[in-house]
Amino acid sequence: QTPGIEAFLASKRGSFAPVMGSDVDLSTALVFDLSVGSPDRALLGGTIGVEDLTGDIFRQMESAGAEAGIGRYNEARQVYTAGQFTLEFDEMPERRTIHLGLDVFQPAGSPVYAPLEGKVHSFRNNTKPLDYGPCIILEHTTEDEGQVFYTLYGHLSVESLTGLHGGKQVGKGEKFASLGDSSVNGGWPPHLHFQVVTDMMGNRGDFPGVGGPGQRSVWLSLSPDPNVILGVPAGAFPQDQRTSREILSSRREHIGRSLSISYRRPLKIARGHMQYLYDEEGRAFLDAVNNVPHVGHSHPRVVAASHRQMAVLNTNTRYLHDNLVDYAERLCAKLPEPLGVCFFVNSGSEANDLALRLARSYTGQRDLLILDGAYHGNLTSLIDISPYKFDGPGGEGAPHHVHKTPLPDPYRGPYKGYSSATGARYADHVRACIETVSESGRGISAFIAESLPGCGGQIVLPDGYFNEAFRHVRNAGGVCIADEVQVGFGRVGTHFWGFETQDAVPDIVTLGKPIGNGHPLGAVVTTPEIAGAFDNGMEYFNTFGGNPVSCAIGLAVLDIIEEEGMQANAREVGGYLLEGLRALAPDHPIIGDIRGMGLYVGIELVLDRETLDPGGHQASYVANRMRDHGVLISTDGPLHNVLKIKPPLVFTKENADYLLYCLGKVLKENYLQVPA
Repeated sequence: QTPGIEAFLASKRGSFAPVMGSDVDLSTALVFDLSVGSPDRALLGGTIGVEDLTGDIFRQMESAGAEAGIGRYNEARQVYTAGQFTLEFDEMPERRTIHLGLDVFQPAGSPVYAPLEGKVHSFRNNTKPLDYGPCIILEHTTEDEGQVFYTLYGHLSVESLTGLHGGKQVGKGEKFASLGDSSVNGGWPPHLHFQVVTDMMGNRGDFPGVGGPGQRSVWLSLSPDPNVILGVPAGAFPQDQRTSREILSSRREHIGRSLSISYRRPLKIARGHMQYLYDEEGRAFLDAVNNVPHVGHSHPRVVAASHRQMAVLNTNTRYLHDNLVDYAERLCAKLPEPLGVCFFVNSGSEANDLALRLARSYTGQRDLLILDGAYHGNLTSLIDISPYKFDGPGGEGAPHHVHKTPLPDPYRGPYKGYSSATGARYADHVRACIETVSESGRGISAFIAESLPGCGGQIVLPDGYFNEAFRHVRNAGGVCIADEVQVGFGRVGTHFWGFETQDAVPDIVTLGKPIGNGHPLGAVVTTPEIAGAFDNGMEYFNTFGGNPVSCAIGLAVLDIIEEEGMQANAREVGGYLLEGLRALAPDHPIIGDIRGMGLYVGIELVLDRETLDPGGHQASYVANRMRDHGVLISTDGPLHNVLKIKPPLVFTKENADYLLYCLGKVLKENYLQVPA
């Protein structure tokens, strides 16, 4: 019936009575963005901030001189958080998010008029939180074919229901209702929800005003665009965003194809909030892999710090500013002596590149020791020291000045276990490598290693490895660089820095990723002696490194970690998650090893626990199937068979339980069954 009804409504365009009365001009209404991607802060989190949202809506209308505000049709929204909006599925959980009507924001008490002749079909006071409140549904009939359709009016005043009865005639242009306030309208800002319905499907006094994204086309056919009746000019609405297919097509044309996309079914992400990412249709994905938004996606304190400083000043470090020295002092206070001099950059890659320069200036040498499987960044200097890249597709192998030492992998490496004896045996390879370099008449500039190797497979180093390796390097005149770009700032739970778990102190520490919670910020912290050697007459200047906005954000991240107990949460929830994962292992032979510290976790999949034949394809399968369940994890390791879990530090035990539940389901699927 829908095409006939839509055609009838379209033929009557311009002849409908104004829903809000002739003194309200909807052609000049202010159109609001209430979508999942809206920057409006009142729409964030688990519940809407109705007072904040109401105040903001009506302030904007007053400022714009608008008599009314409009909320869009077919808009995916995050705000429908009450239980009645939940949809149960075997896999990806969904909520009803697709708005099926148009909203007209006006003050409570504003009159509502019938846009065309009809009769009362049904009415009800729907009193659940975030429901319609009082709702009236009118029945109409097309003039030509006699087809029946309906118009729905939600969020009315209680008085609007007085004197109504089924079949009561309502004339075109007749005032028959008024808007309710938030105390009676379901807890929303005062507005009319106006919707066209082609088939009531047996409902009375209520009809879904929001549909599930998985059945979007079905719901839109049942509730076509009501703007043909309201008459808001099409030009008032923002242009539709590109579809995922259109974006993929443009990426192929204009973006280098070496930039990968996560998951077989790519996600178009519209919003991030704390430990969740939301796609363009409002589906919530539990983010268990993004270690960059360390204290949570769009943490309000980080956003506020950025806004405050951005509104006042952002410039380079050749001017004096409190933020630079305040942040340097706070950061150095978190590090052991003698680490006390900072250089600020824009990324972990820049930090590692600068660390190499510092080491060469201090030692006068160029040769460098690295771990096999390591990755330290995307600059040319860092690809040259990253076996994860130079030994992989497109790589050219190690340059002559770069020397690989075995990855201290207690599970897959030549020496097993986490004892100090194992650590010393791996460190002995560092000593042997130094001797080989010395025999060629060259010296060592540095040894660089991640405190917990990530691309190496989420490795937890055996006890004492750093102490012994650092001792060998220093005895040879080299310096020791701890790459904390992925694991710093309390992620390991028991300590603020990963290298502290080794009871060792490096000479240079590099920082990135979590340091700015997604803002481009990085740092190098070193000793006064090394910094002094770098002060050789050549200025080091970084246009954006250490700017006032970056430092304000860095300070906010430190405040949040300390004041909101993020490190303790990483320890507690990380331990809980590891315990749950280890409980899964006995029933799933494909799990070879579970390792990690805090919220830095790796699950290595193998096809045989004796031969350790890697399950790389299986790991990819698990990551993609977890995405289908609404949990985002990824894969890593030299053999691409390690599931990596590195969520924001706001991750909760409830989040861990859901991850474990979904992983348990996925691991039972046929593709993942291997002999015990």
